[in-house]
Amino acid sequence: MLDALVVAPHPDDAELGMGGTIARLLRQGWSVGILDLTSGEPTPLGSPEKRAAETAAANAALGHPWRRNLGLPNRSLEPTLLHRRALASVFREVQPRLLFAPYWEDAHPHHTAATRLVEDARFWSKLSKSDIPGEPFHPARILYYFSVHLKIVERPSFAVDISDELEAKVSALRCYRSQLVDNQPEGRPGVIEAVCDRTRYWGHFVGVGHAEPFASREPIGLRGLGELLL
Repeated sequence: MLDALVVAPHPDDAELGMGGTIARLLRQGWSVGILDLTSGEPTPLGSPEKRAAETAAANAALGHPWRRNLGLPNRSLEPTLLHRRALASVFREVQPRLLFAPYWEDAHPHHTAATRLVEDARFWSKLSKSDIPGEPFHPARILYYFSVHLKIVERPSFAVDISDELEAKVSALRCYRSQLVDNQPEGRPGVIEAVCDRTRYWGHFVGVGHAEPFASREPIGLRGLGELLL
């Protein structure tokens, strides 16, 4: 059973949106998993074999969370009943207490489709008298990470301090050379630099060096205020 499962439309989305938090949770003793829904291919410089190798290297840089690719079709990722069933079966298998999904607003149709799939599969996972493999299970909560293609300023519910995990996050991102390194324009900041600017931006607002923002559709309960950054 996993404490947390991060569902990503493509390999690299989990690292872009919350790689530092994944590394931090692992170091705190959490059992964390990443489920990539698709291979992310085709892309201009990638291939299924290259992406798989890059993903394995990035996973090692984060600290070796449980990881699997669900094998859904990229560019045809939709919240269909068949895809919902496949995802719900994984939820029943690994039984995560906490789910992370892409933020629900995005220009990328794969990201919004993934969000809808997570929400729908979470509901289906608890159904009895179904043909979904495994025993009924309902993840307690969904939180949303930001790996968006809209030019917006995020409005998160909270931010996680990743100052000590920034190096792990950047190391993981650099493993995706075909997507984030080799295809970057000359003379302009690349994606990794932009991501670090963003973590620095949110770190400033919560009083730390770097932070990753998260959103929640539902109220978040606290056992106490001791962990708040004041």
